Amino acid sequence: MSAAPFRVLLRMDVKPGKAEEFVAAWTENSAAVTGHPANLGQSLSRSTEEPDVFYIFSEWASEEGFREFEDSPGHLEHRAQLHPFRSGGSIAFLDLVAEVRGGARPEQD
Repeated sequence: MSAAPFRVLLRMDVKPGKAEEFVAAWTENSAAVTGHPANLGQSLSRSTEEPDVFYIFSEWASEEGFREFEDSPGHLEHRAQLHPFRSGGSIAFLDLVAEVRGGARPEQD
């Protein structure tokens, strides 16, 4: 059995009027994250209640792999590309404890 992924949830508060530019910059620069060997994927979601609030969810093979990415030049460059749009935010580090899939979600190999 493989270890559960290490998950990171980043809340990104975007400056008013900059949401579309932020989404474009995030999309254009996502390879800086997904190109790291420890990254299992990431997604960007927008709050349905606060139009200038986004959540970036990423999964990592291990916490050590994520921490290695955090200290890498690629991460610093990625942050620099998104910083002009940011007005605030927070980060949470998560260990998967349990997961239950619903019937409508297809199984992945």
